[in-house]
Amino acid sequence: MATEASTQTQKHPKGLYLLFFAEMWERFSYYGMRGILTLYLSAQVIEGGLGFSKDNATLIYGWFTGLVYFTPIIGGYLADKYIGQRRAILIGGVLMMLGQFSLFATPNFGVNATWLGLLLIIIGNGFFKPNISTIVGQLYEQGDPRRDSAFTIFYMGINVGAFFAPLVCGYLAEDYFATKGADGKILKYAFEYGFLAAGIGMLTGQIIFNALAQKYLGDVGLYPAKPEKIDGTDQNAPLTKEEIDRTSVIFVITIFVTFFWAGFEQAGGSLNLYTRDYINREVFGFLIPTAWFQSVNPLFIVLFAPVISALWLSLGKKGKDLSIPVKMSLGMILLGVGFLFMLGAVAERGGDVKDIGIKASLFWLIGTYLFHTLGELCLSPVGLSMITRLAPVTYASMLMGVWFLSPFVAQIAGGYIGAYVEKLGALTIFASIAAFVILAGLVLLAISRKLITMMHGRGD
Repeated sequence: MATEASTQTQKHPKGLYLLFFAEMWERFSYYGMRGILTLYLSAQVIEGGLGFSKDNATLIYGWFTGLVYFTPIIGGYLADKYIGQRRAILIGGVLMMLGQFSLFATPNFGVNATWLGLLLIIIGNGFFKPNISTIVGQLYEQGDPRRDSAFTIFYMGINVGAFFAPLVCGYLAEDYFATKGADGKILKYAFEYGFLAAGIGMLTGQIIFNALAQKYLGDVGLYPAKPEKIDGTDQNAPLTKEEIDRTSVIFVITIFVTFFWAGFEQAGGSLNLYTRDYINREVFGFLIPTAWFQSVNPLFIVLFAPVISALWLSLGKKGKDLSIPVKMSLGMILLGVGFLFMLGAVAERGGDVKDIGIKASLFWLIGTYLFHTLGELCLSPVGLSMITRLAPVTYASMLMGVWFLSPFVAQIAGGYIGAYVEKLGALTIFASIAAFVILAGLVLLAISRKLITMMHGRGD
């Protein structure tokens, strides 16, 4: 149910900005940990890591980040039926905070503290992630033209946190608390302090959200979704033909965007390791910590999200807004173009040579992240908005969880793809990803008219 603030006015309700800040701190926590995870897993034990090979590190990373996106379907269902979105956010936030602190405790309690920490983050994210996104949608009535714009603003909150997280956590792990030799080379990383900062970020977000939620959200998201009568129709009745069609569209588009996320999430895996070993990170004598490059994408999000948001609003006012499937197909094509820049990096190094002394310009990497960001802005916030438009009210959070099944599959697939970079070569992997996602984007574009028809007026 929407609040009075969700009437057709120019301003967004204040609750949106509370959700913005809550999500910002949660993403600070998650992306701070994620930015150093593969580095932590693959660093030698004597260097403060766990000593896994690169391929095993990317597989662990893939399974962890995949499961993070699987549990939202469970957390969404429990929120819809039993506990409400707001209680689910509290449970999830506390579990993720404890998970980060468990990672911090690994040097004192052993590697089992790492596995426990990752498990708590997986479970906690399942409660948190789908439900805060659902509340954003509940602030707006169906047909409100501000909805896509609101999710783009909300998406900025995600990426403000994601921007600062690798800078802070990476700096603590790779610089401030790290042990260095006389030549400045790192002898031992301090990954645990990066995890500590991530846990403190999660704690901060929970305090802000729970202190201000009642004031700015009222009862929105406080209770499980109840069946309502709309136009005399009992919403507890079986789904109508239109609802089935709309739900089918959610599943079809979810399958397509899986290909997007499998490529996009190479950022934290194979691209992260490729950056560490083969990209020239030295600028004016300063060696940029590898984790800092995880902040490039969210920085671009913050810079370009207002532009994209204004573009959607402008097109909408003129009656020329792109449909949801078209926006998403454009996002996939832009992702593929981004990987073409990585082919430039490989070419500059003379191919897949293993000599880590031969470095490629960091501008290839920046170009990759730029196009990946533009693709993400066309796809991800629009997808969140799509769920709140198309999902039947009593299944809103659960179907938001279904949306997150896409990155679940993609993250695991991405982990296996990343593991083969060393075996098949970066040239083959990056070229294959580029070709495949561009092709998938074109296929989605070709069937967009059919999908718009199945949305029954909610796809524009």
